[in-house]
Amino acid sequence: MNQPKRLSTEGGANLGQNPFAALDGLSLPSGPAASLPSGVPAPSAKGSAPKPAKSRGRVDIVREKAGRGGKTVTVVTGFVGIGLPEKEQLAKKMQKACGVGGTVKEGRIEIQGDKRDEIARILVEAGFQPVFAGG
Repeated sequence: MNQPKRLSTEGGANLGQNPFAALDGLSLPSGPAASLPSGVPAPSAKGSAPKPAKSRGRVDIVREKAGRGGKTVTVVTGFVGIGLPEKEQLAKKMQKACGVGGTVKEGRIEIQGDKRDEIARILVEAGFQPVFAGG
């Protein structure tokens, strides 16, 4: 069997060099924090998405079974000040996150199954205050 040639891990002269040492003398632009307009806060170090400035209102999350052949459906109601296109966009996001079907009927978002926790997380990200109502 042919053994591969071993490389020395002693360090030596090659590992003592700093490959970025030549960049010290160059006048490079500063990071992205300097290019932000005044009044805009710098992004946090955690990298999380910025939170909405104010709440968009309370919405109720209800689990329903009645009149649905024994199937459980999670219904989100109580939206104030948003139109049908935004509700459809929220419903699509909820369906994708939960991996189930759903629809928007009579101004309410209906998602198949008991997915209240996932739906509440999405609504909080969108700036709403979700409240678990009913059973």
